[in-house]
Amino acid sequence: MSVHQSSNIKRITTHILQEMKNRGEKISMLTAYDFSMAGIVDAAGIDIILVGDSASNVMAGHETTLPITMDQMIYHATSVVRAVKRAFVVVDIPFGSYQGNSSEALRSAIRIMKESGAHAVKVEGGSEIKESITRILSAGVPVMGHLGLTPQSIYKFGTYTVRAKEEEEANKLIADAKILEEAGCFAIVLEKIPAKLAKQVAETVSIPVIGIGAGGDVDGQVLVVHDMLGITQEFKPRFLRQYADLRTTMTEAVQNYITDVKAKDFPNESESY
Repeated sequence: MSVHQSSNIKRITTHILQEMKNRGEKISMLTAYDFSMAGIVDAAGIDIILVGDSASNVMAGHETTLPITMDQMIYHATSVVRAVKRAFVVVDIPFGSYQGNSSEALRSAIRIMKESGAHAVKVEGGSEIKESITRILSAGVPVMGHLGLTPQSIYKFGTYTVRAKEEEEANKLIADAKILEEAGCFAIVLEKIPAKLAKQVAETVSIPVIGIGAGGDVDGQVLVVHDMLGITQEFKPRFLRQYADLRTTMTEAVQNYITDVKAKDFPNESESY
């Protein structure tokens, strides 16, 4: 397991992530959006923490990732970075903050790095945003790519269904993965694509490939922490393995607290000054 093999490492870096791929060690990645959760995830031994724009959904209750702002992403990222001692922290550049032109992309990336203290940024897309990626990398900011289902483009796709099932889209995805590697990205996330295609991409590019709904033949896996812990119960796609049922645990705890307060059982004498 990664946590045991890498327990002596003070800080995960892009170099270490590349070494993990080279020796066949799977990379573990989860989201986190606040100090408390990030501290737990980091102490457990996770390799990468993604401060995802999925905060728009799980933290703010929006239907899509589009509404979250740069200021909000920096707030979440700063909270996470304060808690992290070992994991590599990647931050999503929010929708509308890098697609327009490369100068805007560079400004957005630099803001995130300077104001949050994060270690890298993540962007969605391939050839369409190559110029922005190149510009960000020119400033020394590590970039993680994201292909397949790209939630920031949900209104273009019109659905959250599996991407790249047809040959034309699959070929473009492979080409885009090569473009991201050649541009200098240190890793790529593949979301909700056929497992066979994801395996092909992971074998084609030399950089780490992290999957979410992309099968087990990639270099690592990522999930939204609220989903895998069972805090959110409404979202249950095929690729999600729920490792706990914290929604039930937390609900019962709150109900027990309410009962004790109503019954004048809390606080008791030992809990009073």
